[in-house]
Amino acid sequence: MGAFENHYAVQEIAEKWHLSEKVVRSLFREEPGVIKIDAPERRFKRGYRTLRVPESVAERVHVRLGRPIQIQKRV
Repeated sequence: MGAFENHYAVQEIAEKWHLSEKVVRSLFREEPGVIKIDAPERRFKRGYRTLRVPESVAERVHVRLGRPIQIQKRV
């Protein structure tokens, strides 16, 4: 795993794996290696957490789930 490895948004993985974004978020929420970017709660806005999933982490989860890898490498 490196800093210049491809990272994927939850939406990208959900589309590739034919799952909902909610399911993908739950799969990767506590997964080691996932980058979590927090926007704290403000007075009139709720807080947000953005997840970025490194390619190696996505592959590890895919293997654990017993599914063939479907993420295509970016060029």
